[in-house]
Amino acid sequence: MELPSPRPIAERTDVTAEIFQTEILPAGEPVVMRGLVTGWPVVEAGRSSGREVLDYIRNFDQGAAVSTATGPPSLKGRLFYNEDMSGLNFRMEQIPIASSLDYLIDHENDRRPLAYAIQSVPMHDYLPGFAERNPMPLLDSAISPRLWLGNSVTIAAHQDPSENIACVAAGRRLFTLFPPEQVANLYIGQFEMTPAGVPISLVDFDAPDLERFPRFTRAMEAARSAELAPGDAIFIPYLWWHHVRSLEKINMLINYWWKPGNDGRGQPRDALLHAMLTVKALPPVHRAAWKTLFDHYVFHEQGDPAAHIPEERRGILGPLDGEKIREIRVAISNILR
Repeated sequence: MELPSPRPIAERTDVTAEIFQTEILPAGEPVVMRGLVTGWPVVEAGRSSGREVLDYIRNFDQGAAVSTATGPPSLKGRLFYNEDMSGLNFRMEQIPIASSLDYLIDHENDRRPLAYAIQSVPMHDYLPGFAERNPMPLLDSAISPRLWLGNSVTIAAHQDPSENIACVAAGRRLFTLFPPEQVANLYIGQFEMTPAGVPISLVDFDAPDLERFPRFTRAMEAARSAELAPGDAIFIPYLWWHHVRSLEKINMLINYWWKPGNDGRGQPRDALLHAMLTVKALPPVHRAAWKTLFDHYVFHEQGDPAAHIPEERRGILGPLDGEKIREIRVAISNILR
């Protein structure tokens, strides 16, 4: 069966900080921003050769070791689980950045290379000065960039609880995105052990098993994709699923994660886990009743649930200040003891 082809992701070439903050970010839709960082020195280096971009990184290297994924050639670059999902099909090691740069250069022309990837390295800590030389024009400079560097690896579809701008510095990358509501059609794996800290889709996009994952066809009907070249950037909205394929023998990506402050309220994922503990095993009719209450009090399906209560008497149904947030957190903590 032939799967539907993804639609192209919307593209812009005129994005300024004002346009991003007032038009793109509030819309919550992915956008490819062509040429956004084409003036970065690291992009200029990447246009020359893989060696040039890696030599550019050496200018900022402080000699530290970082978490690096390596796997056998048989993986064909797909960082995933092993056969029975009892572990991963690659190993994580602490390797000095300089050693990784040497490895990528020395093995650039291997016919069957190892899968090799440095992932999510905070550049302010490990490559100080890089961000100042290669500034992100759309975001506050306090948002630290992260480095993703390797050969032709594939990262399974996953989502991040953050807004995300990803900039291609060297090589090309293919992004395939899905809106959050495609969670059921992507067949997401376990929470406890994951290749990159977040649950991933179990579907092999190169050879989808449609007998095991029949709803993946529906996911592809909603999919959007784009290939990015050096200097291009993509905005991946909060909790959008994204599958990322590095297409060349040396690829470098710089990304920026951020989310609004929550004044100490905690993370939504914590509430999801607690609901799995307390709600999931209830009888269906009870779960349905609680879904109604969540829809009403949390998601405001019928508007403000406290609109009929005098403002001074709304309690936790009204706006929460720092003191009230602390009281609620203490009460929850006492419940969980």
